[in-house]
Amino acid sequence: MEELLQGLRAAAEPTRLRIVALCAHAELSVSDLTQILGQSQPRVSRHLRMLLDAGLLQRHREGTFAYFRLAAGHRTDGLARLIVDLLPPDDPIVTLDLERLQAIKEARAQQAMAYFAANAEDWDRIRVLHADDEAVEAALLGAVGPNPIGRLLDLGTGTGRILELLGQRADHAVGVDLSREMLNVARSKLERSHLNQIQIRHGNLYQLPFPNNSFDIAVMHQVLHFLEDPGEALAETARVLVPGGRLFIVDFEQHDLDDLARNHAHRWLGFTADQVESWLTQAGCAVDPVQRLAGESLNILLWQGRRRASNVTPLPPSQAQKATAS
Repeated sequence: MEELLQGLRAAAEPTRLRIVALCAHAELSVSDLTQILGQSQPRVSRHLRMLLDAGLLQRHREGTFAYFRLAAGHRTDGLARLIVDLLPPDDPIVTLDLERLQAIKEARAQQAMAYFAANAEDWDRIRVLHADDEAVEAALLGAVGPNPIGRLLDLGTGTGRILELLGQRADHAVGVDLSREMLNVARSKLERSHLNQIQIRHGNLYQLPFPNNSFDIAVMHQVLHFLEDPGEALAETARVLVPGGRLFIVDFEQHDLDDLARNHAHRWLGFTADQVESWLTQAGCAVDPVQRLAGESLNILLWQGRRRASNVTPLPPSQAQKATAS
């Protein structure tokens, strides 16, 4: 009873209601919230503390950065979701807040795109600065196995390295990326390799231009940490896999190298094993034990998911966000 009352008291204030609504749509920093709400950092921080104490929000730390989202896995998370559902969808204040949130998301995406455009030609060198690329590729090859691949999808293909590595074993392969500069580099490399069964497509990982059940294997190699909403992207990937299709994710283990966020457009400072496993499970995949590859400055994790044979419908973004692990 006391927890319920505390949650209701915490939500019973206009600014805190706005914060709850915003954090149901994205993970946000104090800076993001001050920009959207037009209020001072100390005031926003006080509101956040009350919402955290009441269990309506939870905090996720990325190095020195902290992001806030709607609570999941807490006894009051149902209350938080109910409060969001009760807010009038046409409320002018909430509508304006969500428009400002969208502007922040677009600014982040543009910043990342500018980074990729500036570094496309030198991307392969940058990618291996923190990990042994040969060991990672060997582990990925071992996980995929020696059999023919069938239809291969490389998500966030970048310069096309994974297509070079696996494409010759595929009947058909497609690399998708949002950066046209990266795709130009990939296209040039693949043409030199005479891999004619491979296509390069410009596309958004949250809205893949393919029907359901299009691919046998999908790979996300050093992509997830750039994405605003990894859970949503994984759900969309599961949609285009055939039942029994496999998804391989290679990314950094959680770390505290803030420079990667400040200067290299990383949205996430790596992930825990449970974090990505939770997203995969919510996307309708069975998950194999994670592989861990130790590096000099950063460790690499390799996740394997297999889309369940049952007809699983990926969660919409608002629900997929609840799968995010702390």
